[in-house]
Amino acid sequence: MKKYFELVIVIPAFNEEKRITLKKYFDFLNMHKDVMLCFVNDGSTDQTKKLLHNIELSSHKNVKIIEHKKNLGKATAVLTGFQFCNKNINYSKIAYLDADLSTSLEECYEISKNIDTTTSFVFGSRIRKLDSFIRRKSYRFFIGRFIATLISKQLKLPVYDTQCGCKIFSNLLAHEIFQQKFVSAWLFDVEIFHRIQNIYGKQGLIRISKEIPLRSWIDKNHSKVSLFYFFKIWFELLMIKRIYTIKEINKTQEILSETIV
Repeated sequence: MKKYFELVIVIPAFNEEKRITLKKYFDFLNMHKDVMLCFVNDGSTDQTKKLLHNIELSSHKNVKIIEHKKNLGKATAVLTGFQFCNKNINYSKIAYLDADLSTSLEECYEISKNIDTTTSFVFGSRIRKLDSFIRRKSYRFFIGRFIATLISKQLKLPVYDTQCGCKIFSNLLAHEIFQQKFVSAWLFDVEIFHRIQNIYGKQGLIRISKEIPLRSWIDKNHSKVSLFYFFKIWFELLMIKRIYTIKEINKTQEILSETIV
């Protein structure tokens, strides 16, 4: 019988040698035996593979490492991890998180407790409040807010932060939305919202989702996203909107056809 995990956290990793702090992983795994960490080493060329295997040696029953021979991008790495876990791991909830732990493992674990019989999708939000510690570089904050506003308008949903790298799903929802490849390497978070909306409708998405302000989030150095990428945002958002609008229209037509029959 497969071991049961309350939570699985998928962590994509590409050249994270300078950003991985082993002690944080060791301490968390020592305290949370009901959690599995599934690392996807996305074709790293530095010492990332060695660091991940050090984590695995510390708690081999709670760590799984999947290897990509070449770098395929964050979206594909996350998808690889989810599809592997959906097929091979017995779990209740599943999340993805950045390897630098800008959002901590502990906070991801706490946020995951909001998944219940009525809530299937929970995601962190980098909202600055008096009782939170959200540290972002000024230029990334302003660019991020601009992009978040564009995304919110495209989705026609009052989402503050679609791009925060801490998202948790129920087992059922993860099986439903992590079946196909993503269109975008970096805006796949937006696609997740589209996929849920295409399955459950706008009101259904709102009903099963919670956006939870983080207590702490620290913008780490050595970001993988180039400033030049932000010039491509317009094109990718339009492409995503077009593709998922077509999918929604096709689904509606299928439903109408079945109703007529």
